[in-house]
Amino acid sequence: MSDSGSDEDLTPEDRGSTESVRKGCDPLVSTQRSKLQQRRAKLNQQINRELLLRSGAENLYRASTNQKVKETVALELSFVNSNLQLLKEELEELNSSMNIYQTESETLNVPMIPLGLKETKEIDMTVPLQDFIAEHYGEDASLYLNEIQDFMELRQAMRTPSRNEAGQELLMEYFNQLYFLDQRFFSPHRSLGVHFHWYDSLTGVPSVQRALAFEKGSVLFNIGALYTQIGARQDRSTLSGIEDAIDAFQRAAGAFLYLQENFSHAPSLDMSGSALSMLVRLMVAQVQECVCEKVLLNIQDIHLNVLLQAAQEAARVSDVYSLVLQAMSVPLLKDYVPFSWISMVQVKTHHFRALAHYYTAVALCDCSGVGDEDEDGAEIKALVQIHTRQPEKLNLQDPEDKRRLGKAHLRKAIIRHEEALRLHGVCKMLRKMDILQEVLSDAHTRSLEKYSDIDQEDDFCEVAEAPEVQSHTQQKPDIKAPDFSVVRVTDIFHRLGPLSVFSARNRWTRRHVCLVRGEAGLGLTLRGDSPVLVAGVLPGGCAAEGGLREGDYIVAVNSVDCRWAEHAEVVHALKSCPDRGLELDIITLQTHEVERRMNLSPSGEQDYQSGSQRRAGREYGGSSSSVWGWSWRNSGVMRPAYKSE
Repeated sequence: MSDSGSDEDLTPEDRGSTESVRKGCDPLVSTQRSKLQQRRAKLNQQINRELLLRSGAENLYRASTNQKVKETVALELSFVNSNLQLLKEELEELNSSMNIYQTESETLNVPMIPLGLKETKEIDMTVPLQDFIAEHYGEDASLYLNEIQDFMELRQAMRTPSRNEAGQELLMEYFNQLYFLDQRFFSPHRSLGVHFHWYDSLTGVPSVQRALAFEKGSVLFNIGALYTQIGARQDRSTLSGIEDAIDAFQRAAGAFLYLQENFSHAPSLDMSGSALSMLVRLMVAQVQECVCEKVLLNIQDIHLNVLLQAAQEAARVSDVYSLVLQAMSVPLLKDYVPFSWISMVQVKTHHFRALAHYYTAVALCDCSGVGDEDEDGAEIKALVQIHTRQPEKLNLQDPEDKRRLGKAHLRKAIIRHEEALRLHGVCKMLRKMDILQEVLSDAHTRSLEKYSDIDQEDDFCEVAEAPEVQSHTQQKPDIKAPDFSVVRVTDIFHRLGPLSVFSARNRWTRRHVCLVRGEAGLGLTLRGDSPVLVAGVLPGGCAAEGGLREGDYIVAVNSVDCRWAEHAEVVHALKSCPDRGLELDIITLQTHEVERRMNLSPSGEQDYQSGSQRRAGREYGGSSSSVWGWSWRNSGVMRPAYKSE
């Protein structure tokens, strides 16, 4: 949960146009979020240590036959479990902290619920990657130390993204690089031997997997979580701030939904299907809340249609938060979701339902019909339709009946406000949020004052209960799936060669061939580029005698690497051969796919794209499923945009 950093408000001009996005925040900067991060990291380490102690004690208890030893171990286990429970409660309290993510604006708005980032351990991939380069690619691994260092620096920076668009670009860049890493180094035939450690975003429980899919999923989770923090910090007192918050929460919902639909068998509870479904609903509810705030922001005059729209929007917010509460109450999550989250959702459910009744009451009491008959008829129709059922024994053309119905709505609003305040007082974390207390109290006071204004001492004819307000919204949430092509990346390990050939999934043999040009030429036909394919070999020609075969790839000419060379460049190099002949480095793929390609007609250019097309990333297929437990559910995954050099 790397939430630290102090450069949140820097613009691209402030950062400098030449600075790479591969720069995370300094986790040691003494900001509120960095202090929280340090405490989280320390608690995660303590929890991990206690879990190891408990595992060892349980193993000893099962293995021992000595009764005294068992009694001692049982006592130690109770002590460890007690410590573990205290640490988890402390971590839950930290993870429930919402104040530090909120906007610093002085405007009174109900705080949003942001999500802390998942934390990961630093890993050293130097030796595993060097070993794979030497064994699989047959290259001098020491020549790729810079590339390995670049990747590790990118991963290190990804652990502490800034809370702005630069932080999102950093996470996106790393996510896109994982696609290339998967293709280059994660073979279905062997394990790379790298273990990815990630901590649950809410409980801090560690999970360890060898599957790169776990790393991808965790980064994607952090992309969504970072959007929740960006949304929560927007100044929602302005229209532009509300629009930015809506966009951020919609993108967060898209990231969590994409994760839910494309990954399966998550090892940590925060990325389980139930948790992700709940998070999507929570983000949609917060979008709906922002839409309601936008309507309330536009209330200038007391106009019937505007007030009724505000009432219906508020009712809609209450309804969607009720759905969030249901998602949080499923058996898998009811003891997992922080109590402060549940309390906040309950508070918002009652608060916005109270607002719906309040604005309906204002519309009934303050918007008297002063127009012609048609306008009055439209007004009555609107007042009837806003209710889930028609008010009984009331004539809404009668101002006195409208006042009584408005008074009934205000009574409901006051009851809901009081329940919201009660729930706020029950939760320790919410009591610390002064702005929430102020928002709820102000809304409650406003309803009481309105009730006092319309109350009459001689009013003995009361409406038993006002109908509920019909929920409706003018702007439905638009869940935005992550667009990985926004951040264009260059494959860090592109020097290994074009990915269509030089990948972990392909196997090949490499050999050295010497050719001397004869009177009839070299006796071979070439096709495609990057790398160039030997499409045909003339029987009895120089190429055939030298050992070239149809389907071979030319990767070097006279020790000059041509894996990324265009067709014309290789042809020119072959024609420019000296009298002593040519020295070619050749590889032959050991796959059935190559055999099929060798049987293609010479006119099959569609199967061999140009070098510019390959460098545009069109050669790359979707990620295959991992064999280590956590996997892509859909093979048609988004591919990163490839930036040509």
